Amino acid sequence: MKTDLRRDGQGPGQTRHLFTRPLRTARAFFPGAGWLPLLLAPLLVLAGPPAPAADRPNILWLTAEDISPNLGCYGDPVARTPNLDQLAARSVRYTRAFASAPVCSPARSCLLTGLYATSLNTQNLRSQFPVPVAFRGFPALLREQGYYCSNNAKTDYNCRDEAAVIRDCWDESGAKAHWRKRRPGQPFFSVFNFMHTHQSRTSVWSFEEFEQQIGRTLSPAERCSPEKVRVPLYYPDTPLVRRTLARYYDCLAAMDGEVGRILKELENDGLAEDTIVFFYGDNGAGLPRHKRVLYDSGLHEPLLIHFPAKWRRLAPAAPGQSVDRLVSFVDFAPTVLSLAGVPIPLRMQGRAFLGPLAQPPREYVFGARDRVDEAFDLVRSVRDARYLYLRNYLPHLSLNQPEGFSDQSEMRREITRLAAEGKLNAIQLGYAGPRRPLEELYDTWSDPQQIHNLASSPAHRETLLRLRQAHQSWLGETFDLGFLPESEAWHRFGDQPPWEASRAPGLYRQRAIVAAADLVGRPAAVKKQIQLLADPDSAVRYWAAVGLRAAGKDTAGIRKALRLALKDESPAVRMEAAAALAALGESFPAIEILSEGLRGDQMDVAVQAARHLQLLGPQARPALPAMREVFSRAAKPENKGDHFMFLRFCLEPAIAALE
Repeated sequence: MKTDLRRDGQGPGQTRHLFTRPLRTARAFFPGAGWLPLLLAPLLVLAGPPAPAADRPNILWLTAEDISPNLGCYGDPVARTPNLDQLAARSVRYTRAFASAPVCSPARSCLLTGLYATSLNTQNLRSQFPVPVAFRGFPALLREQGYYCSNNAKTDYNCRDEAAVIRDCWDESGAKAHWRKRRPGQPFFSVFNFMHTHQSRTSVWSFEEFEQQIGRTLSPAERCSPEKVRVPLYYPDTPLVRRTLARYYDCLAAMDGEVGRILKELENDGLAEDTIVFFYGDNGAGLPRHKRVLYDSGLHEPLLIHFPAKWRRLAPAAPGQSVDRLVSFVDFAPTVLSLAGVPIPLRMQGRAFLGPLAQPPREYVFGARDRVDEAFDLVRSVRDARYLYLRNYLPHLSLNQPEGFSDQSEMRREITRLAAEGKLNAIQLGYAGPRRPLEELYDTWSDPQQIHNLASSPAHRETLLRLRQAHQSWLGETFDLGFLPESEAWHRFGDQPPWEASRAPGLYRQRAIVAAADLVGRPAAVKKQIQLLADPDSAVRYWAAVGLRAAGKDTAGIRKALRLALKDESPAVRMEAAAALAALGESFPAIEILSEGLRGDQMDVAVQAARHLQLLGPQARPALPAMREVFSRAAKPENKGDHFMFLRFCLEPAIAALE
């Protein structure tokens, strides 16, 4: 059996919008031609000769970590964001801009490449899968056309050989990177990333550390009072929740000050009239039920674009006006290339929404949530101008499942405690409850917080079917690789980029695998899932085992099928079958199988086993010696890789609970 080849390392107001055309991918340019165009796509570009350097704008990206549109210019009365409000008054304000993932690394992979992370197999947080060499980040294409490109300072592109990607994309990347180091007269593309609003600051740090690092830097007028915040219906209204929300607004105020500083530098350098400025957030606020979920609270982002008078002809609206066009992160790369007069590679799945190569508006934006650190999940979303559709492929897992990093937040621990004590109402249990529905549908106009699921509403049946079909079409058009367990992906693809390797005949039978995943959580699917445990494709068998685990039914037929699966050649299948048997009370030999996977040298499998043991609770007690052993190894100072961190996140609380 092949070993793991991984290298270890570290709500605003809603505006109505007319429906337009559906997403166009590279495949759509060659209907019926299969995947050959996608493999040739690096050689193809959307037409448009490069413009002379003097006719090109400078482009500045100001990016804030972990924010939703909680800014004064988006109608939030609590926010203290004067610099951004002033920028908005002379910019175009986009009301429907969305991240492609609710967490940073997959979102940045998409921003850099103009390709969905799910197409590159970079959708899991802290991934090390290689990306085809020809799929260069868009700043590298700008550099080829004479742009100076600087990045201050975050990279986090979620792929192998990130150092090579950074060298290719940036003239300078780091804490001192700045447009000021370019040649005289050279156009620039510069990024400044603001960490003040990161989840660590808004909710994970202790209140004492927050005050020391951020709170004390703000004036009394910039501080937010807990009494003034508006508590969303999906949170309990407690003093701790209010204090955390006020802290989030304080972080926004600190970030706003940094935005003002960079804009002042641009003005002082005499470059403001030559520079198009973008401001946006990278994913939703670093709070429970925001970052890491596919509701608007996790994907809806502020987007301001300022066009100085010299470049106002490129603007879609006058300064201070809003635009309701749907925009996705996958659109950013082709848009910047279009504004700079640089040809757009046809492989890019996004649509330029500005510049001479702008394309018609899209009808839908899509989102994907997969593994985040040690928390496994698989959710896909479709959003049109009004409705949001979610498909939960692991409905037996809580949205509030344990997360080692997020659980350092006092607010999150309080929500978990109140749920366990039966002190949350039905709306709040939509986040903190033990399970989720297979499908969710929300009218974002009448329900901006997305708390009333309309998936079973007869009046919304047509909308449900339309968005469900859009979701299924997107999976196929973009060749979503997220349905293949990571250990299986490494086994099948080895060191080859999954984009290329997955298209070999029979290597990723997407239709069959997605069909098996679609059965998870369906009460009548057990008989079919037992049959699929004998399927020739190990990924199909994996989803069959997941389905039997989710069903929670206890019959002789289920137990017999799962016992046979304990001997499966695929470790991913063995781990799932063992977890399912252990959940049914059959600890032997299921716990031994999980302990074997935990102790093994395939790190993806070890994390999968550790997560199952953590979620099994008291039933995992026979594995306690193995859990202690592996945790001790993972806690050694020299073991600093991401997988060791995931193991610690799983095992430390699990061991503490068992002891």
